[in-house]
Amino acid sequence: MAEKYNASNIALEQILNYIKSGEIAIPEIQRPFVWKPRQVRDLIDSLYTGYPTGYLIISQSPNIKLKDGALAEGKRIMIDGQQRVTALMTAIMGMDIINADFEKKRIKIAFNPLANPDNDEERFKVQDNAILKDKRWIADIAEVFKPTFDMWQFVNDYCEANKEITGSILNKIVMQLIDIKNRQIGVITLDKELTIDEVTEIFIRINSQGAKLNQADFAMSKIAANVSYGGNMLRKAIDYFSHLAVQPEWYSEMTKDKEFMDSAFAPKLKWLKNDREEIFDPDYNDILRIAFMYKFGRAKMKDLVSLLGGRDFETREYKESIAEDSFRLLTDGVTDFMNEYTFINFVLAIKSAGFISSKLINSQMTLDFAYTLYLLLNADPSIDQTQIKHYVVKWYVMTTLTSRYITSPETVMDMDIKRIKERGFLNYFSEVEAANLSDTFWNIALVQNLETSVINSPYFNLYLASQIHDGDDALFTSGSKISYLITLIGDVHHIFPKKYLIKNGIKEKSKYNQIANYTYLDTQVNKAIGDDSPYTYFSKVLNQCETGYAVYGNITDREMLLLNLQQNCIPETITQTEHEDYESFLNERRKLMALKIRKYYYSL
Repeated sequence: MAEKYNASNIALEQILNYIKSGEIAIPEIQRPFVWKPRQVRDLIDSLYTGYPTGYLIISQSPNIKLKDGALAEGKRIMIDGQQRVTALMTAIMGMDIINADFEKKRIKIAFNPLANPDNDEERFKVQDNAILKDKRWIADIAEVFKPTFDMWQFVNDYCEANKEITGSILNKIVMQLIDIKNRQIGVITLDKELTIDEVTEIFIRINSQGAKLNQADFAMSKIAANVSYGGNMLRKAIDYFSHLAVQPEWYSEMTKDKEFMDSAFAPKLKWLKNDREEIFDPDYNDILRIAFMYKFGRAKMKDLVSLLGGRDFETREYKESIAEDSFRLLTDGVTDFMNEYTFINFVLAIKSAGFISSKLINSQMTLDFAYTLYLLLNADPSIDQTQIKHYVVKWYVMTTLTSRYITSPETVMDMDIKRIKERGFLNYFSEVEAANLSDTFWNIALVQNLETSVINSPYFNLYLASQIHDGDDALFTSGSKISYLITLIGDVHHIFPKKYLIKNGIKEKSKYNQIANYTYLDTQVNKAIGDDSPYTYFSKVLNQCETGYAVYGNITDREMLLLNLQQNCIPETITQTEHEDYESFLNERRKLMALKIRKYYYSL
């Protein structure tokens, strides 16, 4: 079998010449420049010291779409190595780059000829104001690599400002810096006859370092490469939506893209300029996944890549009609995803269940499926439209409770999508609920799941959501809602104070940081409690119900206190507990928390 690629070494200067001449081009398969400035600095330092910097993978395929919209005829296409090449462009050639936030900027790397690495002095640093004021530094190495760089003048000026170095030594050091351009870079060149599918397959097999591209990246490359069906504009719509969801103020920048503003997508994104919700800020992975599941009834992203390429799964042939239909369906799915009314109402539904903060969202995959389900039910005439939010919220809570989409999420989502289509949502939901939420789950499994010290555990977040949903007050404080403390000023605190437990021999973090030992408290109340035992400070609270004088919080009525304890799943025996009773307290509270979550679920 013929080799699909060949390996060689090319001088960095030649790579730079390819960039200058436009012979190396960056295709849509790649992501924006995402390296941190420090990583650019480290690459330059590695080249200076002669350390290996990894292979570049280059394709000569004439059918890959470039950033400027042209086909790649006669070009060398950078399949892997964009981050390194872009770093060279900005640091050595002095070119602006576009970062992940769509900002045009330069990363300037400074060089100190006087640095002594043996004393841990850095030769290279990212330029900052201190460097600009320090005469020892060459503030921007790109100046040294310019054809107009005057070595003689530079050496004279530098030595005049830095008397501790001679001209001959400085000349050698700067020549070593310039010699970076002669460093050999490993290049793997793919055969020009390979198709885009073969190129991506080889990429998966060869690439073993860096931030790997996933199936969504490959799907985006397919989308952008197909101008015939509006792929390039669809790609922009997906990218722009995910950017605006995080930074609504970026809308003014988007309007500078006149071609996009004239497209059918632009009006559908306009509402995002006023969006301030943070519960669901989807990236391009989420948008593609949801649109794909919703319109295609599948969940495995590799299938989307194949369908966009025109694959017939039955005959295993590639047909243009399938590619055309796939682009149409995906465009419809993305358009429905972006609908202001649908998106906002889905977010409101999730918030109505108590998930009012993004820190209560444990699994993006679980949220993705919930929105997919919302879209599916909206399009299903057999479903009572007034009950859609109810169904979606219950499904979301149920799948969070059972960690349904944590292990092999695509496989499970693929199964759920297909069975919902086959059996109808209500029938399938009843089956899944009966299979997963038995009395054994509620009384034993959930109680066991609550035995954890992981503060962002989905079970603790569900417990907090149940408190928010029920409008519960924080411990000892009437009128100070849990929802208020979570979103604004509150924090979780130990019921059995940490220092109290440590002082009494319970020193393991996994013991004293059990989530069953956590509750939301007003900060001032927590400070007043200090390191007292529960017996001590709960007794004082009971006493304030007799005297009417509040020491902790503002509850001075016994019945109100008992209700407050119930809301926070605190056993009434707390007033008699010391450190010896800690384990029994945890066990009892886990049962109360599980019971509260159960009542919450069936109240949705």
